[in-house]
Amino acid sequence: MKNIIAVNAGPRKGWNTDMLISAASKGAEENGAAVQRFDLFRLERYTGCISCFGCKKEKFKGHCICRDGLTPVLDAIRNADGLIIGSPNYLGEMTASFRALYERLIFQYLTYNLEKPCCNERPIPVLLMMTSNAPDTYFQGLMRNYQQTFSRFVGPTEIFVSSDTLQLKDYGATDWPWTLFDAEKKKERRETVFPAELQKARELGAALVRGH
Repeated sequence: MKNIIAVNAGPRKGWNTDMLISAASKGAEENGAAVQRFDLFRLERYTGCISCFGCKKEKFKGHCICRDGLTPVLDAIRNADGLIIGSPNYLGEMTASFRALYERLIFQYLTYNLEKPCCNERPIPVLLMMTSNAPDTYFQGLMRNYQQTFSRFVGPTEIFVSSDTLQLKDYGATDWPWTLFDAEKKKERRETVFPAELQKARELGAALVRGH
């Protein structure tokens, strides 16, 4: 049985990123995988890379030696057969929680060696997803960069973006009027397009297990 790690780098339960992670996980489970899930916003305290360079020492090669709330996540990914990870977009980037894991995950495998720049001897497939209230054309470069880095240091990476997402059930209930958005169009998209995106995430989770 394949072991898949699912990581939610978003804070809101029952909303876009959470739902996509769950859909992809379901697709993996339907294809015989066991899924272990981590919600980064609910872990014990952790940081991004502290630049201690412990992972560059031969005895710790490829292992982040910083011990905190991210340690179980890094250990689980290292022993997994695949990784599902998703984050909402905050101010044109992934969440700070995602970035902390990203730094720690990637840097431990970086050798600074021209002959062998990556010391990860066990690459695994990755499904990287992002949600955003902006159009997906805004983030093509960002996602391609992440895809290239994940592919180089973790394993072959598939990317998926759910854009123009619904953020609130009632845009008129806020203290400040959110006049930037067309609330009715947001709701319509949630009802007509987002279900298809959930199905796509489910299919991608299945493909992660099947190996294509």
